[in-house]
Amino acid sequence: MLASIVHILPLTTIRRERVMPVPGKVLVRQGQKVQPHDIIAEAVLAPEHLLINVSRSLGVPAKNAQSLIQREIGEQVVDGDLIAGPVGITRKVLRAPVSGRISLIRAGKVLFEVEKNPDPLRAGMPGIVSDLVADRGAIIETTGALIQGIWGNGRMDAGLLQINLKTPDSKLSSSQLDVSLRGTVVLGGYCDDPEALRNAANIPLKGLILTSMSAALVPLARRMQIPLILLRGFGFRPLDSVSFRILTTNMNREVVVNAVALDRYRGTRPEIYIPLSGQDAPPYPPETEVYEVGQKVRLTNSVSVHSIGTIEKITDSPVLLQSGLRAVSAHVKFENQKSMLMPLANLEILT
Repeated sequence: MLASIVHILPLTTIRRERVMPVPGKVLVRQGQKVQPHDIIAEAVLAPEHLLINVSRSLGVPAKNAQSLIQREIGEQVVDGDLIAGPVGITRKVLRAPVSGRISLIRAGKVLFEVEKNPDPLRAGMPGIVSDLVADRGAIIETTGALIQGIWGNGRMDAGLLQINLKTPDSKLSSSQLDVSLRGTVVLGGYCDDPEALRNAANIPLKGLILTSMSAALVPLARRMQIPLILLRGFGFRPLDSVSFRILTTNMNREVVVNAVALDRYRGTRPEIYIPLSGQDAPPYPPETEVYEVGQKVRLTNSVSVHSIGTIEKITDSPVLLQSGLRAVSAHVKFENQKSMLMPLANLEILT
């Protein structure tokens, strides 16, 4: 059975594609070193168009307007350039109201694609440009710790990691966030306090990492301009021991919070990178795996701090569970030394 994989690694090689959704201009070269806020590509993501009615602007019949137009499709014009005319005793003319490109001329009307400053694509993480994606962006590679989460609000930023989590089952309150944390990435526990999220945004932080969060806070979290990532999901979910150890031992290091949405079809998942320079490049973590005896796994819906265990045995066929359902399962020995029979669908492999 193909397993669900989550990467929680103290040291690995991280290779991520950073691309624009539309063609643009790539600004970096292969082998170049980049920092999170460096612009690696740019493109106009949302073109703006303006339709000009030549007949109405010059006060001439529609049948005469077409012959007065002095431009061709595809021409670049700047603000004030002649578009149509002159006409009449006053030699009235029509000039371009903005700079741009003429994309269509028809029936006495001119359609402009307004000139806009291109939208930047930032590297998002420190590393080396290992490859280029033509007209779209680049692939960036670095070495460091990698911790993947469950949910993100779609933002991305980087800053020094500050810890506001004394134990894996701690709770984050608004009083724990003050102006002394400005410009940092804060690790907190379970959050059900909307004021805590508002404080994080107003300080502002560079990012907020939570173990879990009340689902009622999702609309507020989506509106925040700083990245917010949940490592365990919604409802009370304490942090697993492996993630807790990696994060708490890297306090005051630069951390990248990529709160991209979880999408198993596109292969994206919210995640945290902690770049560790000067390390030998380890192999890439596997993206596919099957359940096997001896693997370290995590219980996906656990409310216990002891959510990580090792597979001791996998059943040959579906077994009847306490819920009344039958499922292929595994005997898992957890960190507290308790062995339990768990359906494979509720387990994810830790690489």
